[in-house]
Amino acid sequence: MEDETEVDVEHVYSAAMDSVNLINRMYDEGLTSEPEDLDTIDRNKRHLLLELSKDFWTDEDLTPLQEASERTE
Repeated sequence: MEDETEVDVEHVYSAAMDSVNLINRMYDEGLTSEPEDLDTIDRNKRHLLLELSKDFWTDEDLTPLQEASERTE
């Protein structure tokens, strides 16, 4: 049986990576001209910053989360 905390961390990491992928896709495809697009990017960046502040991370690679949360283009 898997440890409940481990499952939660995996779920949080997966959700954070969804935000990373969305942010990167929007910048890469130039989807930054509409206010709604910028709001989506900002909301996902805030999500990443919240997740990065958690203290349960162990050996997960948080570099993509950090880079996406700081990305501007």
